[in-house]
Amino acid sequence: MGVVRAERVDGAIEVLPFDRPDSLNAVNEALLTELEQQLDAVAGDDSVRVVVLTGAGRAFSAGLDLKDFGPSMAGAWANTASMLRFQERMAGLPIRIRALPQPVIAAVNGAAVGAGMAMAMASDLRLCARSGRFGVGAVRIGLSGAEMGLSYHLPRIVGMSAAADLMLTGRIVESDEAFRLGMVSDVVDDDDLVPRALERAQAIVANTPLGVRMTKRVMWANLDAPNLETALELENRTQVLTGTGEDAAEARAAFLERRPPRFRGT
Repeated sequence: MGVVRAERVDGAIEVLPFDRPDSLNAVNEALLTELEQQLDAVAGDDSVRVVVLTGAGRAFSAGLDLKDFGPSMAGAWANTASMLRFQERMAGLPIRIRALPQPVIAAVNGAAVGAGMAMAMASDLRLCARSGRFGVGAVRIGLSGAEMGLSYHLPRIVGMSAAADLMLTGRIVESDEAFRLGMVSDVVDDDDLVPRALERAQAIVANTPLGVRMTKRVMWANLDAPNLETALELENRTQVLTGTGEDAAEARAAFLERRPPRFRGT
């Protein structure tokens, strides 16, 4: 059995649980490789409409497995060039998550530390169990807290002051504080976490495939738009693109006729 188990729900939702519960789903070479493969496969699969990341057992992911990463870990510490190659590969995870055409929901149970926190922050939507907690781990082990996209995503999610606090101290943020800071959109009982994530995923799937994909693309692009006019230009062109498709016409007809829509992906 692999350590990233793909589970299809309702034909359109791909649940990717990290499955190293005895190691709190710490990222080792096997998990990294399988997750890269799974995300690459999902990116090219139009039948997948939403992706849910979560962790088996008591944690989302406790970060890098320093005790038992695998063969490439020893080589990573050999010299600066090797370390850079290793770091760039790890940094490929948030890039893959952000680049997926499908929305990604992080269902955070237990610890999301270091790489785990970075993957959660790169996701489009974050839900948190009451056991959920976040931490910037690298700064506590002699490295920079600015890694795997955290210095980009975290200030945009919680603001610069709160991000500086978390990244410079490496302190643990419990679920209630994570909600207050805006790191997560909801906190639920642990047993309700995956069902709530699937509920959100189903609400997304109820919309047109192209409309959802373009919403994600424009949202992230306009996060760094230089001005309102540039953002509006992209929005306007996207509305014309999405509004002239068959699915858009079906969505309007279904709304007026008060019936479920029948989308064809066109």
